[in-house]
Amino acid sequence: MTTNYEATSLRDRMCASVSASDIGTTLTVCGWVAKRREHGEHLAFVDLRDRSGLLQVVVDGSVDVRSEYVLRVTGTVTARPEGTVNDKLDTGAIELTNCTVEVLASAEPPPFQLDDRVDIDEQVRLRHRYLDIRREQMQKNLRLRARVNSALRAAMERQGFCEVETPLLWAPTPEGAREFVVPSRLHPGDFYVLPQSPQIAKQLLMVGGFDRYYQVARCLRDEDLRADRQFEFTQLDLEASFVTQLDIMEFVSQAVLDGAEAATGERPSTIDTMTWAEALDRYGSDKPDLRFGMTLQDLSDVFEGTEVKAFGAPTVKAIRVSGGATFTRSKLDALTERAKGLGAKGLAWFRITEEGLDSPLDRFLGDIERAAIREVDGAEVGDLILVVADEYATACKILGTLRADLGSPPVSQGPHRYVWVTDFPMFEGLDEEGNPVSAHHPFTMPNLDDLHLLESDPLSVRAQAYDLVLNGWELGSGSVRIHRADVQSRVFTALGISDEEAENRFGFLLGAFRYGAPPHAGFAVGIDRLVAIFAGEENIREVIAFPKTQSGTDLMTGAPKEITERQVRDLRIRIAPKV
Repeated sequence: MTTNYEATSLRDRMCASVSASDIGTTLTVCGWVAKRREHGEHLAFVDLRDRSGLLQVVVDGSVDVRSEYVLRVTGTVTARPEGTVNDKLDTGAIELTNCTVEVLASAEPPPFQLDDRVDIDEQVRLRHRYLDIRREQMQKNLRLRARVNSALRAAMERQGFCEVETPLLWAPTPEGAREFVVPSRLHPGDFYVLPQSPQIAKQLLMVGGFDRYYQVARCLRDEDLRADRQFEFTQLDLEASFVTQLDIMEFVSQAVLDGAEAATGERPSTIDTMTWAEALDRYGSDKPDLRFGMTLQDLSDVFEGTEVKAFGAPTVKAIRVSGGATFTRSKLDALTERAKGLGAKGLAWFRITEEGLDSPLDRFLGDIERAAIREVDGAEVGDLILVVADEYATACKILGTLRADLGSPPVSQGPHRYVWVTDFPMFEGLDEEGNPVSAHHPFTMPNLDDLHLLESDPLSVRAQAYDLVLNGWELGSGSVRIHRADVQSRVFTALGISDEEAENRFGFLLGAFRYGAPPHAGFAVGIDRLVAIFAGEENIREVIAFPKTQSGTDLMTGAPKEITERQVRDLRIRIAPKV
């Protein structure tokens, strides 16, 4: 029995594994015709491609093989003649000669070239995705994803986690995103939903005594698509009992760092940690990109009691744009409009010059105010200072967005900077009835030091919630869960959820908790985003085999499509006319 995993009944080796050590050996390989070049009347050079790479085979010129034909070729491994070696190929020093060719499948000319030297319209690529994934870059991306998945699984197994598959047909959940609804043929008028996450299921597994659960889980949310979001996504989902927040962060860190090592060959150093308040104050974002500076500077004390109307606000924040003094007036006007579009009342700008500050507002400033602006973040001549004055959170978020607009490097540009963001607010605001709104979900445990504020000042309560961020992308979120009935009741009351509503919405979980729920916590890592960053891709579609377009359609299959009248009848549903 052969131990060579490349060998099958149809082939002896993969194309790119043939080497100079095989010279003189007769081998059989299989693959697609990547390119054919004529050599006189009697010979042709064919680049044969399989998933491993390319191998040049020399065939009889009369053999009719064209681009993307599928071949089985048997020949002798031979050194290429002097002067014809291709240093760009792993197999560039050898070729297959004296070949016999079997055409396994013919092919029509593809609608686009399958090499990465040609830009291809994305709509065409997605319509013919089965061809697009033959390209070298897509092959690399999807195999990179497989390596990362394997490393993540191995890390969880090593840390004592048990893989459990949770249902795809589920009951509506209390999370905030829209759900995909599935009608039930056997229960007319009733519906399943596709899970936004296995959140409740994995908590029930903790009640069931599994102690440490994980799953590479498929999740679905009916939300608008963007570069880092698809209807369907995959996450490393985990939950553990008798743990703290720090335990979960360590479990996840080990898995993600293992994944990074599998993807890049290098293991990153330890992951930084900062609180949500620190992230907002310094970076204006709860998913800060640490690859570059431009941290937010607070000038509130300097401008307290200022006579400059533009700075008459509770908070004055500034950032330094290195070399930004060269920005044209039209670009500065565009930045001002961008800030206003984000909710700012305006945007003040100051060019740092040898003579002082170049700005329409300079003549209104005092010497102390001028000096403070010149010293923002170690500013030098040639830099630009941008200033926003507003309520604290508004000023931070607007400057944080401008910081990302002006400074964020491309995804493909290193280094990889991970950071844990902790101590998120328990609630993100008030609803129309004045009740606080959960920032995560209603089963997140409040910080025990803030429990006394739950009724009197709920918006000041911190949650035992934590995010993992990489290069400005949120990789995932997690929290310590509420397992105490008294705390859960207080949170429900704060949210305006009555006992009856709680029982109706979450009864099966609350019922399980009555039989002894251990302290537990969990997390979920977005694998699509993680792999996209490792692959240097700006859009997660490039690391998904069969993604949807921005409008949520599948150009290859035509989905979504109408169903037949019989299916409508069997499901006992009515379809409203399209508008």
